[in-house]
Amino acid sequence: MMKIRFYFLVFFTAAINLTSAIAQNPAEKLKQVFNRTHKEILVVAHRGDWRNAPENSLHALLNSIDRGFDMMELDVKMTKDSQMVVMHDNTIDRTTNGKGKVSDFTLEEIRKFKLRNGLGRVTANPIPTFKELMRVAKNKILINVDKGNDHLPEVFKVLQETGTLQQAVVNVGDNIPFENLVSTEKIPAEAYIMVVVNMTNPNALKIIKGYGGSKKSVIQPIFNTDTLTNLKQLPQIAKKQVVWLNSLWPSLNGGHDDDRAVEQNQKPESWGWLLDFNPLFIQSDRPADLIKYLKERKLHQ
Repeated sequence: MMKIRFYFLVFFTAAINLTSAIAQNPAEKLKQVFNRTHKEILVVAHRGDWRNAPENSLHALLNSIDRGFDMMELDVKMTKDSQMVVMHDNTIDRTTNGKGKVSDFTLEEIRKFKLRNGLGRVTANPIPTFKELMRVAKNKILINVDKGNDHLPEVFKVLQETGTLQQAVVNVGDNIPFENLVSTEKIPAEAYIMVVVNMTNPNALKIIKGYGGSKKSVIQPIFNTDTLTNLKQLPQIAKKQVVWLNSLWPSLNGGHDDDRAVEQNQKPESWGWLLDFNPLFIQSDRPADLIKYLKERKLHQ
């Protein structure tokens, strides 16, 4: 009897550990989101929580992993010698100690510059390549790839080479009808994609509906005012499609932003207001604070 109990205990412990591992696996987590079996809201660290590390840096990625953020958003640009680096702007002026367009430097040249932190101070962090960050992110955290819609084949090539295609969501552009996308871009069938839809666009609802047949697409509605009548349809849309909202700056959410939540202590009027639209992702410049708020509402582990 003791031996039976012992084996049962070993099996039970192993099952718990396996379940925990699966729950933490980013690819499995993303799969659960689209299967509607993941009941939490995933928090996305915009540019890797840039207040605590240089934006779009390896340091930012490691911080995001260590702090338990569900996803890191990053931006990609192409160098003169066709190497994909992680950078938001077309130039390196704002975020590094150098000046010039990303496309004017080779990878060897651009790696000599150092990234600035959120205060504008130069750090020891170099500009990373997209492939480097994806190798580190593998099996650890979800990634949202932004600003790569001019180089989608190259983006997907890196994701496939690094074995991270199933833990990434790739932005394909703004206000692009689905039929236009599939006719002009070679997107892997197994890839997760996201379209940004400006809700002031007269065709916004039509564009959103066009992605309804895609089982691996995310809709990112943006709006500079909360008075748009079509916003009332988002909760219904969210029942059938995966919706991503931004709590970044007011022009993306009609004034229901991170700073209002944190600096003005109006969380119900900002994050709470966004939750009424039933998003499955919220991208934030205050990811740690947002997770704390969601935990209080039992919407995050």
